[in-house]
Amino acid sequence: MSGSRCQTLYPFTGERHRQGLRFDAGEVLTVLQVPDGGWWEGQKEDGLRGWFPASYVQLLEKPGMVPPQPAEENQTSLLPPGWQSYLSPQGRRYYVNTTTNETTWERPNGSPRTPSSPGTQRNFQPATVNGYHSSGTPVHQSEPVHMSLRKPTGDLQNPGSPSPGKKQSKESTITINCVTFPHPDTMPEQQLLKPTEWSYCDYFWADKKDPQGNGTVAGFEILLQKQLKGKQMQKEMSEFIRERIKIEEEYAKNLAKLSQNSLAAQEEGSLGEAWAQVKKSLADEAEVHLKFSSKLHSEVEKPLMNFRENFKKDMKKCDHHIADLRKQLASRYASVEKARKALTERQKDLEMKTQQLEIKLSNKTEEDIKKARRKSTQAGDDLMRCVDLYNQAQSKWFEEMVTTTLELERLEVERVEMIRQHLCQYTQLRHETDMFNQSTVEPVDQLLRKVDPAKDRELWVKEHKTGDIRPVDMEI
Repeated sequence: MSGSRCQTLYPFTGERHRQGLRFDAGEVLTVLQVPDGGWWEGQKEDGLRGWFPASYVQLLEKPGMVPPQPAEENQTSLLPPGWQSYLSPQGRRYYVNTTTNETTWERPNGSPRTPSSPGTQRNFQPATVNGYHSSGTPVHQSEPVHMSLRKPTGDLQNPGSPSPGKKQSKESTITINCVTFPHPDTMPEQQLLKPTEWSYCDYFWADKKDPQGNGTVAGFEILLQKQLKGKQMQKEMSEFIRERIKIEEEYAKNLAKLSQNSLAAQEEGSLGEAWAQVKKSLADEAEVHLKFSSKLHSEVEKPLMNFRENFKKDMKKCDHHIADLRKQLASRYASVEKARKALTERQKDLEMKTQQLEIKLSNKTEEDIKKARRKSTQAGDDLMRCVDLYNQAQSKWFEEMVTTTLELERLEVERVEMIRQHLCQYTQLRHETDMFNQSTVEPVDQLLRKVDPAKDRELWVKEHKTGDIRPVDMEI
């Protein structure tokens, strides 16, 4: 077929297809590529190249009985009675029994045989980007493989399908929950968006089996749960600091109360001074712990509580947005499947009418095949439009996923760093409190070192003595 010439039957603008070839009815094109799927690549006489629907053109060698080529002359003459050789619209040879209307790709032998029943077989195609294969071929075929992995429906072929003897190629992509991924057995490992980091944007595209059930959890939902858990941990940390504050406040209150106690208030001398300093140090310590609790509230607890106060609300919005995009993606995928099924039915109808045209020429049959071609082309256009819409929805979801996961990653780094800083502030305040407590003890320690029992006794005796005359024995 490559190198053959064809004449256009209808005008084609190609506006909705990035590599479409624009032409008017009646132009002559040179066929360059004839892949499966109903789209050919051709070249106009002015040198312009592009893709166009095969149903819009007709080979200059009109399908019909094929004159035997020198290499085939003996084989054609040896066909069983009632069998004739024809070319399909795609230029492939098949055989028709003019008595029973049976068709087959295989050359019939001398014995009667049952004709091959219609079937379909899918072929390997390169991965697609925005509705086009990487080679530049538009995605337009009866059974595109870039959407999902499915078992072939049969081994026998229709006219226009690959030869039955060929082994099926592996699929290039696989679809999981309406999202298209490269097949791991046929595609090289993809380049990570941030290859030097374990980034959220690289490892949460697929869904994960729910360990608590038979369903699955979306990768974004796992990230969202991580963020909500972090928010909860932050809240519990602030509650922990609040309990610490309550302990400090209660401790300071008890210290202040104890410092006012009158026990041992009548102790005298240097020991009495030291004891009074001990009670005063309790009041000083109570003030230190009260200040410590106040700073814990203003510099640690409150910032922890206020940080990302609207986080849950913002994440709920983000979750709904991503979920809506996934629903839209699922809807687009369903449309693609529906359009693919419609195209398959239209192509089967076109093939059947083509066979009828080749068997029995009539104006009515020719009109029917023109209608079938138009319907097949329309179905192909609908499929391409659905695939384009699907790829657009997936691209939008992809972009939003990258943006949102990177934002979640930034927020998580920010949350951890913020908590680290405030816990460092907590330890710093604790260290300062310990230093202040030590300063309240130092005066007590100094006074205790000055306690002198002999001096205290001297001062006390001088103050309270009653006389230094000792008693003597009584005389008779």
